[in-house]
Amino acid sequence: MTAGPDSLIRRPRALLSVYDKSGVVQLGTVLAGFGFELLSTGGTARVLRQAGLEVLDVSEITGHPEIFDGRVKSLHPAIHGPLLARLEKEEDVEGLAELGYSAIQIVVVNLYPFSEAAAQAPSLEDPELLEMIDIGGPTLVRASSKNHRNVVILTSPSQYSTFISMLQRFEGDVSQIDINVRREFALAAFQHTAEYDSAISEELHTRWTGAPENSAEVDEQARRMTKTMSISANLDMTLRYGENSHQAGALYSNTGDISGTLVGAMVEGGKEMSYNNYSDADTSLRLCRSLSTDEWPETPHACVIVKHNNPCGAALGATQLEAFNAALASDPESAFGSIICFNETLQKETAEAMRSLFIEVLMAPAYDTEAKTIVMEKKNRRLLTINSVDARLAALDRRLVRKPIEGGWLVQTEEPPIIDWNKAEVATKIQPTEEQLNAMRFAVRVCEQVKSNAIVIVDGTATIGIGPGQTSRVEAVRIASRRAGERAIGAVLASDAFFPFKDGIEQAAEAGVSAIVQPGGSIRDGEVIDEADARGMTMLFTGQRLFRH
Repeated sequence: MTAGPDSLIRRPRALLSVYDKSGVVQLGTVLAGFGFELLSTGGTARVLRQAGLEVLDVSEITGHPEIFDGRVKSLHPAIHGPLLARLEKEEDVEGLAELGYSAIQIVVVNLYPFSEAAAQAPSLEDPELLEMIDIGGPTLVRASSKNHRNVVILTSPSQYSTFISMLQRFEGDVSQIDINVRREFALAAFQHTAEYDSAISEELHTRWTGAPENSAEVDEQARRMTKTMSISANLDMTLRYGENSHQAGALYSNTGDISGTLVGAMVEGGKEMSYNNYSDADTSLRLCRSLSTDEWPETPHACVIVKHNNPCGAALGATQLEAFNAALASDPESAFGSIICFNETLQKETAEAMRSLFIEVLMAPAYDTEAKTIVMEKKNRRLLTINSVDARLAALDRRLVRKPIEGGWLVQTEEPPIIDWNKAEVATKIQPTEEQLNAMRFAVRVCEQVKSNAIVIVDGTATIGIGPGQTSRVEAVRIASRRAGERAIGAVLASDAFFPFKDGIEQAAEAGVSAIVQPGGSIRDGEVIDEADARGMTMLFTGQRLFRH
């Protein structure tokens, strides 16, 4: 007579081997209460025994000791046979019976957080780092997930309470757990191992090939691009909707340390952040970081105001209030319902100045107590705290950015514009003054963060007119000039790319602009220079294009 599945379960078995041991004692206690025999290894076995639970070492099942300093523990047919046996197939049942193996119904495994360990110990030599790579754990997880019809796999302490409730409902009979629940656990398990493998490949690529963003040379950055791109991120929350109400939206956080990032920011007040809020906040934070440098020591305070993914105002000031007032004056109409970011702790006088302004999201590295009380008076205003050293936003570093397109991805390095101003070419007869050069440096830094075609008009270190995202460069000049109004007289204009025709110069001159900074490189540069000379303007060529699509 053929042995049936019931004959293989002399006593129900559960295998527990976890790095994150939170909740494992409670789970083990519940399992033991329902008569499960607990199998375990190493530190997990010690924790369970210390809690008074009876534990059977895996080596007692395999009949083989752990070898090579624990490198091989659970890799044995006595473990993986029961995990992979299809109890619905007669030949698998017969095979287990002949081998004398009992079925394992529950596996609880979570893996060593490789990326966190690598980040905390960057000085580890390769042999030490490679020892952190778990082999047996992922194999247990994958085997159990593949055979989820017969094995329940748990890979996170967050799953324990749900599983315990089901176990109690079915009085310890695991076979009654619905297939859809089993699939949910199995899918989470496959995602767990995928995240683990992604972290390993990313760390080893950085060590052995180098991360593109860690090189200043474009050719070397290109050489370092990974042959296979894997992205590992965890669902942080589902959002109310995407860009529009007919679209679903969600926020994912990168694995590893996200402190000091937008996703890792503390959110207070108002409704939950929306998809558009996060998108606009990212633009605002990126520009504010770009301006948060020591390049302008006399005006260390930065304020950036963003609406619909484009800056409508940006300024530096000797005080925070000065920076805010200047940024707001750039385009007060567009600032209604905007995102505002400061690079320093929000101060009381600035909060009072914002009191009546409708702001969707306010960001800063910290808030004075009185300032926070004032800005929190508005019920729907969200406050984001971007943790940073000394309550000042860190400068924008070179990074790798990815953009999905149909059928694939575009990947590039991104950083604030690196321009050797000593080598920038004055193309006109009139030389720029020191004040104009300083304004040009600021204008270029802002222009780099505005969607192309982009024109930015500044007065000193404050924008007074921004023409973003136009299909025609001359139209971008018209928009920026109209917003600047009379303030454009004597101002500095920055363009993210060359002027293809002299009409842009004509429009700028008619608005009163006296100085222009642009990359140069047009076949009509001569005409453009002649027009600037004829208008009594000074113009600087940087040789650095700043498209942002």
